[in-house]
Amino acid sequence: MDFNLKEIFDYFTAEGTFLTGEPYGSGHIHDTFRVETAEKDKDNYILQRLNNKIFKNIPELQNNIERVTVHLKNKLNNVPGSDIKRECLILIPSLEGKSWITDKSGNFWRMYIFISNHRSYNVVDSPDKAFEGGKAIGRFQAMLSDMPGAPLFETIPWFHNIEKRLEALNLKINENPVGRVESVRKELDMVFSRAEEMKTILRLGKEGKIPLRITHNDTKFNNILLDENDKALCVIDLDTVMSGYVHYDFGDAIRTVTNTSTEDEKDLSKVNMNINLFRAYSEGYLSEAGKTLNDVEKEYLAFAPKLITYTIGVRFITDFIDGDNYFKIHHEYHNIQRARAQLKLVMSMEEQYTDMQKIIRELT
Repeated sequence: MDFNLKEIFDYFTAEGTFLTGEPYGSGHIHDTFRVETAEKDKDNYILQRLNNKIFKNIPELQNNIERVTVHLKNKLNNVPGSDIKRECLILIPSLEGKSWITDKSGNFWRMYIFISNHRSYNVVDSPDKAFEGGKAIGRFQAMLSDMPGAPLFETIPWFHNIEKRLEALNLKINENPVGRVESVRKELDMVFSRAEEMKTILRLGKEGKIPLRITHNDTKFNNILLDENDKALCVIDLDTVMSGYVHYDFGDAIRTVTNTSTEDEKDLSKVNMNINLFRAYSEGYLSEAGKTLNDVEKEYLAFAPKLITYTIGVRFITDFIDGDNYFKIHHEYHNIQRARAQLKLVMSMEEQYTDMQKIIRELT
């Protein structure tokens, strides 16, 4: 699909003159472009066409991001030596003063300042990188821990809610729309044998022992930008920032940072949790977020990776049984292959759980 990027760029109050616009990044949700400006002393920009099929309320989505980025910017203003344009996403207002525009075809667009001289990684190959990733997410949560105002809008309802995810799985098992249930009985037994334990975080929340906070909810490592020296710089992709438990962010990060193979690895013998990367990430995370967490939150950090890895596995199995309608697949058995890899990672975490708990206690 071709867009007149210069025309769209000119809807916004950016400094500089449009020179070129090219597709950028590997995201699957929005269409993302990097805009270069003609002037060497002006910023470049990220221009995004927003997917309003997945995010059905763009004004509320953008209001969330406005509130969060303004709060982060105000915090950074009080930190000597901060480079705000690189350490925080900066939304560019439209000519009408909004943080998004609608083009002539009804497409929604937003624009950020492009963060210069950054690095991002899909694979974490050293404890140093894991530490910096933990530091970035811990700092993000800590800076947002006192953000005032009403709760953020829930951009994707029940995103990490395991009770709702299990209800959805049971519904699809009963429907069995494409006749796949019998082929995944072993995986379903693994899921349901752990179901009550996995509701622990929700129970702690209902009992008032852990608070709802502002969480990112999609903390895979390539949503963390590092600087040219591989030091924590900025957290990006704020579409799912909303109310949640800190365990969701910590758990999803550990799921992606510490896996010794890929999310869809076929050879399950290759799928394990690297305990050294767990230690490094935890140390970085707690160095920033530790002072804002209560004792119960800290106590259950080691449990969080099991929960989120299990939750993603449940979502893959549900989609497989449903006939592959949510996640993009590359072959017929892709979703169940993904689910098996996630369940194997859960088992590796279970085997090392005592060590994980010990590490968290040492660090707190």
